[in-house]
Parts: sequence; structure tokens; C-alpha cells
Amino acid sequence: MASIRDLKKDINFVLGDIIEAVYIWEADSGNTNSADGNAIIEEAITVFDGLMDKVNQKVEGSKKAHFKTVRKELEEKATVLIEKLNKLAA
Repeated sequence: MASIRDLKKDINFVLGDIIEAVYIWEADSGNTNSADGNAIIEEAITVFDGLMDKVNQKVEGSKKAHFKTVRKELEEKATVLIEKLNKLAA
């Protein structure tokens, strides 16, 4: 199923970009290996693992609704992580 593959790629790219942004912020600000940056990275990894588990679980009923819920959760959690990163950069 192409949609499942695309959803997995989206999860990987979005969360990977957030982690990369943390590394860029650390390099620009001189706060390499900061506790705040590491916390965001750890949270992004936890979100990644949780979403991938949900994508790979066996679905009873409507698969379309299930994947739509996973995609919405990705958007919500990515927004929270970006807000945390923006607070660090401010």
C-alpha cells in the first residue's frame, strides 16, 4: 500500500527535520549537547517509535480512519515539538 509507505516516510522526514533543527540550533548558539536540545530529541524519538508502532499494528475495521488518526497525531505532536524548539531559539 503506497499510502502506508508514504505515511511512514512522512513520519521519518518530519521528525528527522525537527531533530536536525535542534542540531542546527545547538551549533549556531554554541550550546552543543544541551539538556534542552537533548530533551527535544528524545521526545522526537519517542514520538517516532510510538507512531511507527501504530502504523504497523493490525487494524480491525476501517484502515483509512486509523491512518488518518495517525497522520493527525503526527501533525499535533510535531507542532508541539516545533513550539518547544522555537522557545529555545527565542
